[in-house]
Amino acid sequence: MKNYRVGIIGATGMVGQRFALLLENHPWFTVTALAASARSAGKTYGDLMESRWMLEKPCPEKMKDLMVYDATADIAKVAGLVDFVFCAVDMPKDETRALEDAYAKAECPVVSSNSAHRWTPDVPMIVPELNAKHAGVIPAQRKRLGTARGFVTVKSNCSIQNYVPALFPFPGVQDVLVCTYQAISGAGKTFETWPEMVDNIIPYIGGEEEKSEKEPGKIYGWVEDGIIKTADLPNFTAQCIRVPVSDGHFSAVFVRFAEGMKPSKEHILNVWENFQGESQKLHLPSAPKQFLNYFAEDNMPQTKLCRDLENGMAVSIGRLREDSQYDYKFVCLSHNTLLGAAGGSVLTAELLCAQGYI
Repeated sequence: MKNYRVGIIGATGMVGQRFALLLENHPWFTVTALAASARSAGKTYGDLMESRWMLEKPCPEKMKDLMVYDATADIAKVAGLVDFVFCAVDMPKDETRALEDAYAKAECPVVSSNSAHRWTPDVPMIVPELNAKHAGVIPAQRKRLGTARGFVTVKSNCSIQNYVPALFPFPGVQDVLVCTYQAISGAGKTFETWPEMVDNIIPYIGGEEEKSEKEPGKIYGWVEDGIIKTADLPNFTAQCIRVPVSDGHFSAVFVRFAEGMKPSKEHILNVWENFQGESQKLHLPSAPKQFLNYFAEDNMPQTKLCRDLENGMAVSIGRLREDSQYDYKFVCLSHNTLLGAAGGSVLTAELLCAQGYI
């Protein structure tokens, strides 16, 4: 595989920092451009991050001397330095959509962890293990944008990336009730910057329940007539809660199958154990060897013990049992800023490179 020059747009935020760490020693990707807000432009990344770095591992030495560009004013400059960009900006949705479209129209593919384009019909929302075929809509998007190379692809909401993968391999899923317990890093926070979350639970996360209920339909959908058609089933209902955990989103899942399609518990466990998506078949660098991991112990998975499984790119599942109102119930866990954000975006970029779209 060739080496690709990449940029990080929104490099100073928490997800941008995750991108920096993940790309520090990536075998395919080399960071050649960083961009952020106008107030950060013109400074080196090292100087900017001296007081802003939020992650346990230190800021990558090889990126400290890179000059940070203005994400909005320097689009042409950044596009000329890279083969594609990762986007993790903290801007209003309409501004984010306009920014990502501007990079795409500058013939710079955009792999976004933002939500702004998730409901643009010809923008694929890819979870590489589940719906890699949705990249097939990219030629139609390029036609709409008038580009030869440029396009936008997005990640799904971080919380749905632990329970949708556990359900996706099974036909006949009809109704799903899910309660998510979400880490504070999902809000771009640490306990130092959000002390009121210590010893506290907040039973509301703005916009999260709508995303959790609607976005699975796009993942379950299909490409037709140059857009992604959204699936009507399964039906999802969600309640989303912020909990005092640094990293790792947790879900309690209840599932009902269509009449006559309820699988046995043994079949479910066997499917989970043997599941392989396109990223495993292609042996992509960031792909977990075992994507779905079932823990038989009653007290597993645990956030602190399991969120970093497979470098934070795996889904942990536990407590599968029959339910008195639904068919089955179980719990899921995944790392929200790795699999759910930056890591999943890097894996998506690897997939698009392997497929020839970048």
